[in-house]
Amino acid sequence: MNNPSIKFTQIDEKNCEDHPNFERGDQWMFLWEKTSGRDYTFSDTNNLISNLKKSVNSSPGQLYYKNQAIIRCARSMREAINDKWLEIGTLVPVPPSKAPTHPLYDNRMEQVCNLIWPGVADVRNLVVQNTSMQASHERGQGQPRITKDELIASYTIEESFANPAPTSIAIVDDMLTAGTHYRAMHYVLSRRFPEAQIVGMFVARRIFPDDAWES
Repeated sequence: MNNPSIKFTQIDEKNCEDHPNFERGDQWMFLWEKTSGRDYTFSDTNNLISNLKKSVNSSPGQLYYKNQAIIRCARSMREAINDKWLEIGTLVPVPPSKAPTHPLYDNRMEQVCNLIWPGVADVRNLVVQNTSMQASHERGQGQPRITKDELIASYTIEESFANPAPTSIAIVDDMLTAGTHYRAMHYVLSRRFPEAQIVGMFVARRIFPDDAWES
């Protein structure tokens, strides 16, 4: 089922400086690139991520585009992920910025994971965020970003999903920016499952436009 036209690109020494929380030995991979500071009309990926992040209280028409984005992300990841890994690995979606009891709780990444290979892929909400925060993409310029320590303090392991212990984990998220959420997830998961190999899989990574550094 793998489509050679849809492949993950690895974060390495050539592009890791774009993501400050990258550490030597990390295995991060992404499908596409979203340009920062540009709206949904700028590129196909910008449009995809814009639709994916639409609020759950959007109009029915907007939610249609959100659902289509979820389906597209799942199908693309399914084509990019090796079948043999999916047969043994565990997909762990990054929890949304709102706690499960919040009316704006948005489990889009759980939905993406569940659609990657229904009935075969092992998808577990192993990490739960217990407090609601303002999402990073909702914060204005100059507002402080969420820190790794804030996330770790809010994260807990959902023990009802912990057995059997996963041996190979993919932390799945829509956007790779600094890598803060990955780092917090990795910390919590590696403490609970010290023998598991952990990688990061992202729909897109943030890049800056060519004119971003011009004066």
